[in-house]
Amino acid sequence: MKMILTAIRVSVVLMLICGLIYPLVTTGFAQVMFPNQANGSLIEKNGTVIGSELLAQNFESPKLFHPRASAAKYDPTASAGSNTAVASDDYVKSVADQIDALKKENPNLKDIPADLVTGSGSGFDPDLSPEAAKAQVPRVSGETGMSEKALNQLIDSVTKNRQLGVFGEPRVNVMQLNLELLKQIKL
Repeated sequence: MKMILTAIRVSVVLMLICGLIYPLVTTGFAQVMFPNQANGSLIEKNGTVIGSELLAQNFESPKLFHPRASAAKYDPTASAGSNTAVASDDYVKSVADQIDALKKENPNLKDIPADLVTGSGSGFDPDLSPEAAKAQVPRVSGETGMSEKALNQLIDSVTKNRQLGVFGEPRVNVMQLNLELLKQIKL
């Protein structure tokens, strides 16, 4: 009986420490030290939240840059990859369909970066490689009237380099890129 009471007391103490105290301390620390990140890295325009730097959104207008495909249809409550094996017929068909859609939308596209025709693991990757963003430049230029040179400079200006110079790859946040584009074309 004594061991059962000891086990119950230890369980209660650990629940308080791990389930209440630790989460409150870490949440408080995050709110003080990194408030933007702790609150979802939200992007506001005219006082209205329009998205997050961390989640891809579907931009359908041909005047805007498009993100990677999403198996979750850009629904933030349904985060998921396709779980389709790369060697499966379904995956091959899916990529072929993405390539056809991309070529239809971007008729002058020659080299197709992989991240334009494959989904991310989470279904919400907000970033593209600089090459994938630049592959869309001819379409966006034709739709907006901005020169390809100006669009390439815009992409270069929002490209984030490797973290700490070592981790990850250079990337372009599609939401940030489109917001900068909208400032320039006054859409």
